[in-house]
Amino acid sequence: MKNWKFQRIIVVISAILLIAKFVAYIITNSAGVYSDAMESIVNVVAGIISLISLRWASKPRDENHPFGHGKMELISASIEGSLIIIAGGIIIYEGIKRIFIQPTDLPQLEIGMIIVAIAGIVNFILGAWSIRKGKKTSSMALVASGKHLQSDTYSTIGLLLGLLLIKITDLLILDSILALVYGSIIIVTGLKILHKTTANLIDQNDKEELKIIAEKINQNKEEDWIDIHNLRVIRYGNSLHIDCDLTLPCFYTIKQGHKATEKLKEVLQKENHELYFTVHSDSCDEKYCSQCRMKNCSLRKQECIKPFQFSVENLIIIEND
Repeated sequence: MKNWKFQRIIVVISAILLIAKFVAYIITNSAGVYSDAMESIVNVVAGIISLISLRWASKPRDENHPFGHGKMELISASIEGSLIIIAGGIIIYEGIKRIFIQPTDLPQLEIGMIIVAIAGIVNFILGAWSIRKGKKTSSMALVASGKHLQSDTYSTIGLLLGLLLIKITDLLILDSILALVYGSIIIVTGLKILHKTTANLIDQNDKEELKIIAEKINQNKEEDWIDIHNLRVIRYGNSLHIDCDLTLPCFYTIKQGHKATEKLKEVLQKENHELYFTVHSDSCDEKYCSQCRMKNCSLRKQECIKPFQFSVENLIIIEND
């Protein structure tokens, strides 16, 4: 719910910036400023979609959605990425049209530049705030929204430099070139967002989370964790889904095995995450002796030569038990 309220603030501010940028476009008649204004439309529409998705994603899991509703954030981010790409295409079209079909004059650039500069500063601050909030609450929708807002700021800087160059040189074609560059940058941003969200939608292992997990296990490893493999981790919004196979000493009782798996779950638990953890415990055999760190094992066949390394590569190895 807190994320939803935060996103509502973003939408309201983005709507105000949208109006300001279109005022700047009307004043300047600049294709570059038009590009900036068009992206602001995407900001507002994407923000509204994020509002809906965050409201839905915050719902607790139920019988029909046993893994929660977090994937709605991924769908939201995918739509935002698609809208960004479409906006980039429209901007490029406008730039090409002004070069070959309908060249135009650019009156009152100074006022438009001031408005665009103020909007860019606000976007940067808002984007940084959104990214920080998104990372803190593991919300991909807020992170995607924040990165989009900041990319808008970087583009605005380039736009302002271009408009300043036009003012100095009176080369109006630079305005159209600015639109082409701006549109290309926006399309690349949209493609990056789509790549990230698509990977999560098809349940691709989250590499960043895998690195964090490997580090946590190494820092807190127990001697009876002989081997961990078949590790899978995916994130849906604020929920983290992890399952793996844990090899334990063959002489362990069910109670001891449960205690060991609970310890692993405790290590993997992360603040602000709803953790869904499933573990299959395996019984060790002779082949594990050379990597086992258990000190008091009466069944050991050989000394520990090389303790098992809990690296990402070893953790994700798929073994058929």
